[in-house]
Amino acid sequence: MAPPTSAAGTEAEAPATTLQQLALRLQEFAEQRDWGQFHSPKNLASALIVEAGELLEHFQWLTEEQSRNLPADKKQAVAHEMADVLLYLVQMATALDVDLIEAANAKVGINAEKYPI
Repeated sequence: MAPPTSAAGTEAEAPATTLQQLALRLQEFAEQRDWGQFHSPKNLASALIVEAGELLEHFQWLTEEQSRNLPADKKQAVAHEMADVLLYLVQMATALDVDLIEAANAKVGINAEKYPI
């Protein structure tokens, strides 16, 4: 998923409403900090798994019911971990030039064939 370019450079500060905008915002954020050199697919996949583990940690030892009814502060912390997972996934898609929406739609189709009604 190649991110769109920003002539003004201000899109990185505006909230993203699409995956492409989010990819651009993340790319500009990383470039401003010279982090691109560390954003190989391998490193991004590793970071994604670390964040997924941090997400899972919030649910460790909870009952099914507790996991569905998180208190507001815990829900906010979970939302932040979910965002971390998404951010690394979007950066990985950019690094590998993968259109996440296209890939997700294709995978839903594959799953529909694999698990017919």
